[in-house]
Parts: sequence; structure tokens; C-alpha cells
Amino acid sequence: MTHATSSAPSTDRILAGVALMLGFCLTAPLLDVAAKLASDTVPVGQITAARFIVQCVLMAPVIWVMGLSMRVPRGHWVALVFRAVLLLVATFCFIAAISVMPLADALAIVFVAPFIVLLVGKFYMGEDVGPRRVGAAAVGFLGVLFVIQPSFAAFGVVALFPIGTAVAFAFYVLVTRGLSRQVHPVTLQFHTGLIASLFCLPVMILAEGSGVASLDPVWPEGVAWLWLLGVGFFAALSHMMMTYALSLAPSATLAPLQYLELPVATLLGYLVFRDFPNTLTLIGIAIIIGAGMYMIHRERVTARQLVTERAAPPI
Repeated sequence: MTHATSSAPSTDRILAGVALMLGFCLTAPLLDVAAKLASDTVPVGQITAARFIVQCVLMAPVIWVMGLSMRVPRGHWVALVFRAVLLLVATFCFIAAISVMPLADALAIVFVAPFIVLLVGKFYMGEDVGPRRVGAAAVGFLGVLFVIQPSFAAFGVVALFPIGTAVAFAFYVLVTRGLSRQVHPVTLQFHTGLIASLFCLPVMILAEGSGVASLDPVWPEGVAWLWLLGVGFFAALSHMMMTYALSLAPSATLAPLQYLELPVATLLGYLVFRDFPNTLTLIGIAIIIGAGMYMIHRERVTARQLVTERAAPPI
């Protein structure tokens, strides 16, 4: 009885983390749907700006209600600005891609980001990554080629934009690893939105009347306002759920759940836009998911081995 009582809170936290990660997988594709709908009449740059402006506005009262400080340690501002710029680039590239590509195709390519994080960790940061996980990353890149090939033939260079999203998001994750230990997640979200907005607004002002299709702002009409608000709302909601999920449950438990975002995006893409991946793309998506799941499996095995080695008595 005593054992059950002491283990219950831990189990409850893990279940709450799993529920929040499932919530992320259900709401994050809604951000993509709203962005794709908005792109019919609103430039990509303006949609990107709306994503961060709305996030910033939504996070400010949350900080006040929670009684959090908006202050960030002076030594972390450079990393915070770099983090915001990386997410800004990742967002712009992805919205530019889905404005013409099916959601599932673009998102599948973006899922190469964990492989990039792994390879950067091994070859640049000196992390201990075994050959099996490196091999899984290589197979994952092969899956991306299956997705890109038909997309490049159909949509041209824009099919490569999700690669830009994947690279930027991979480095965003690496920067976030350090910052998340020093800054509260809500404060981090607010400042990311604020900094990105401060970058976006001058660009929109300077681009007005320039004729650059992706940047020259327009006055949204009718339902376009709803789509722009939806982009910011679902961005803030989904990323908050993911952030808190990672604070409640081990990342090894939550990581496989992230791949549920792909079938959700595929379903929404079909229901809203009547888009569905072709056979080659589906093969590529299967390869990416398989490689990702194997990489997660190997990370779990490695983690268990480390725990066993540390627990072993000295000889």
C-alpha cells in the first residue's frame, strides 16, 4: 500500500505529460491549417509576424496571472535573441512551403530535425552518439529524399523550404536546451514572441509597396483575420502544452508521441484541402517515422546502460 501511494504522484505526472503531448499533436497541425488558409490572401511574411505578435499578446497576461518575472539574466540575452531568430526563420520557411505544398509533405521533411540535432551533437558538441543512431539518422535523410523528389517535381524550389525549417528548428532546440534551465517556459515564450515581432514589424513597414509577394503586407479581409488569430493562438497553445509536457514526463516517454502529428496533419490536409500524399511520399514518411522510432529506442537502450554502469559496485 505504501509503495502504491508513493508512486502515484509520479505516475500522475507522467500521464499528465502524455496527455499534454497528445494535445500538442492535435493542436499544432491546426496552426498549419490556419496558416495555409491565410496564405490564400495574406503574404507569408505577414502570417509569420501574426504568429509571433499574437503569441506575445497572449503570453503577457499569463505571465501576470502566474506572478512570473519578465526579467532575463543579462548573460542569456544573446542566446534568447538567437533562439527567436531561429524560430522566426523556421516559421517563415514552413509557412512559405505549406502555402503551396500539402501539410503532410512539408511536415514529414521537417521531421528530419531530430536527426540534425543528433548529428550536430555528435560532430560539433562532442556528445556520445553510437553508430546505430548515426545510421538511423542517415536512413531518415533517405526518407526525406523520397518526400522531396515528387514535391520538387510538382512545386519547384519551394519544396526545399522545409529543409530550412528543419535546420533552423534543430539549432533552436539546441539553444533551448540551455535556456530552459535558466528561464521559465512562459517567460521564454513571451520574449521569443516579443523579439521575433520586433524583427518582423520593421521588415513589414519597409516592404510595404515594394511588390515583394512574400513580404508586402495587405489589409486582411473577412475570415482572414480569424486565420491570422488562429495561427498565433494555436502556436501559443501547442507550444505551451509541449513545454509543460516535457516538464512533467521524461522526454524518452514523450518523443515517440510526437510522430502522431504526422497522421493528424495528413487527416486535416485531406479534410480541409483534399490533399493526400502520393505513394512515394508515403514511403518516405514511413521511413522517417521508422528511423526516428529506432533512434529513440537506441537512446533508451543507451540510457539504461549508463544507469546500470553507474549503479554497479566498484571492483
